[in-house]
Amino acid sequence: MLDYLVIGGGLAGISFCEVLRKQGCSFKMITDTSQQASLVAGGMYNPVILKRYTLAWNTPEQLQKALPFYEEMEQLLSAKLDYKIPVLRRFASIEEQNLWFEACDKPFLSDFLSPEILPNTNPQIDAPFGLGQVLNTGRVDTKILLEKYQGFLEDAGALLRETVDYDAFDISEEGVAYKALQAKKVVYADGFGLKQNPFFANNPLNGTKGELLTIHAPDLKETSVIKSSVFIIPLGEDLYRVGATYKWKDKTNVPTEASKNELLTKLKVFLKADFEVKKHVAGIRPTVTDRRPLVGTHPQYKNLFCLNGFGTREVINAPYAAQQLFDRIEKGAELNQEMDIARFQKHYEEAP
Repeated sequence: MLDYLVIGGGLAGISFCEVLRKQGCSFKMITDTSQQASLVAGGMYNPVILKRYTLAWNTPEQLQKALPFYEEMEQLLSAKLDYKIPVLRRFASIEEQNLWFEACDKPFLSDFLSPEILPNTNPQIDAPFGLGQVLNTGRVDTKILLEKYQGFLEDAGALLRETVDYDAFDISEEGVAYKALQAKKVVYADGFGLKQNPFFANNPLNGTKGELLTIHAPDLKETSVIKSSVFIIPLGEDLYRVGATYKWKDKTNVPTEASKNELLTKLKVFLKADFEVKKHVAGIRPTVTDRRPLVGTHPQYKNLFCLNGFGTREVINAPYAAQQLFDRIEKGAELNQEMDIARFQKHYEEAP
């Protein structure tokens, strides 16, 4: 009998599997390609929500866990994953500069925002009011991470590539059977697939569709992330990722012409360089009504667990939450109450 089955091969599933591997637990991951959010993500980690100039939830503690995690993964997989890249906020007016200065004076933001206004030195970027730098930022190559880690598990015989059949789970006090597999516990890190998961579907997971472009702009020569109404992330070889959109009704992974045009319209406001669109992708972010993750134990089945709801912050949230969940299961430690699914207990009580 395995110690764990982990359902989902995105950043959350990988983070939990890595905790299990380091602790010597036996496990298998079950994954398919139905959930694209981790695969197509911009991969940025940025401690500040620049739209509102607020510190993202629990960021300092999460960064302390996430950054060493990606460093260890680079060594394990022999791959470059974490790129330390400055994020530069483009100012469109003096008023935006003043808002930046006000944010820099806030105690909880002073470690993450530079008070110096940087002059724009790139002739291909329109930023007459300068740029503000966010500190402690970077980009994780999530596509390479997922491909390499899933391959690592496959070589170890710990990966099953198939679409999970939720009806095939047989739960008892002794453990969980899934087809020919037996496990003591199951962790569902299935992203937006949670909506089809009968055990945790009562959680208020909304799902927000995001679309991104990859452009080729040989004259741009930019090495920092530029954040305006959309962001430009340098990928190397004159390629840049542009995003992202937020759509709440469409729940498909199909890119749309409307979102492409929206991104291009916003991009052309400040990008002067000629470019060519090379790729257009979409994915559904697993977002939650209160913007907190969904982590914890099923209220009825004590051997089923949820690790989900990370939205746009999965790069820094997932390693932290995975460790928290493991410590809760194996050591009886307390979960951070803000992400514990127990806060939605009424959703299970009201379910038919």
